[in-house]
Amino acid sequence: MKKLINKPDDVVREELQGMAAAHADLLRVHFDPDYIVRADAPVRGKAAVVSGGGSGHEPLHGGFVGTGMLDAACPGAVFTSPTPDQILAATKAVDGGAGVLHIVKNYTGDVMNFEMAADLARGEGIRVEAVVMNDDVAVQDSLYTAGRRGVGVTVLAEKIGGAAAEQGRPLADVAGVCRKVNAQGRSMGMALTSCAVPHAGKPTFDLPADEMEIGIGIHGEPGRTRMKIRSAAEITEMLARSVLDDLPFVRGDAVLAFVNGMGGTPLMELYVVYNELARICAGRGLWIARSLVGSYITSLEMAGCSLTLLKLDDELIRLWDAPVRTAALRWGM
Repeated sequence: MKKLINKPDDVVREELQGMAAAHADLLRVHFDPDYIVRADAPVRGKAAVVSGGGSGHEPLHGGFVGTGMLDAACPGAVFTSPTPDQILAATKAVDGGAGVLHIVKNYTGDVMNFEMAADLARGEGIRVEAVVMNDDVAVQDSLYTAGRRGVGVTVLAEKIGGAAAEQGRPLADVAGVCRKVNAQGRSMGMALTSCAVPHAGKPTFDLPADEMEIGIGIHGEPGRTRMKIRSAAEITEMLARSVLDDLPFVRGDAVLAFVNGMGGTPLMELYVVYNELARICAGRGLWIARSLVGSYITSLEMAGCSLTLLKLDDELIRLWDAPVRTAALRWGM
């Protein structure tokens, strides 16, 4: 294992210290318990948006804290859910009197701990709503979930829901927008290599050099099938077909096409995949109204990618285009 770290026990804390030093204009970091908040939090009269999950998926979620996106993020240990006390502290820190929305990826630990924190916050008089993201079409249940996993659509919900909150919409409206994004988006990923959790010091799973895993999870959970490596065109076709057939998307739909890197895939290769996805969408009669290409929800240094398609309407396009200023995503400001 080769990693740019000091000690495995210190990696999350030192990462957070680095974020605080690099982005002091955008965010503040609180330690013990650990959470990240936007620099101007709490924003009075604004519904706050909070998310979180295990570290190792950067820039999710801390890289999306800022104007037009998340008010706070709770980083757990690597591939480990944040604790209820982290989530409660972050919720209290960003509550501006208009309630707090929790955006939760569908992993058992995340769901349980966010529910506990929400109950505690409500006990202190804070209004809390939660939206659980479950967009992965690869498998119904996995090592980490009951039901489908939450993956790429989480990024889109954080941006679109964050924009709705920034407009001053009521908490229920912001939650409704996020539920619509989850309902209208689907994702599927694949891996060319494993990744190595710092504390483990070895690959999470064994994947021979000439094989790939289709339908992999962001923690290295098994997918649908393991097979010999194929071309980018064949891989994209397998992923896109599963995504497109699941909703289903139909001719004439406007979509946001998101090609995401898993952490170890060059941007050059992601654009090769996007080119194939655009060809497939055109063949299905879909209009790619918006796009996003890059590594936004990762699995440490895993090589591979995921595809996400979100069915758009005028409201979602306006919210996607709204200004955003975070460490990892910014435009219009």
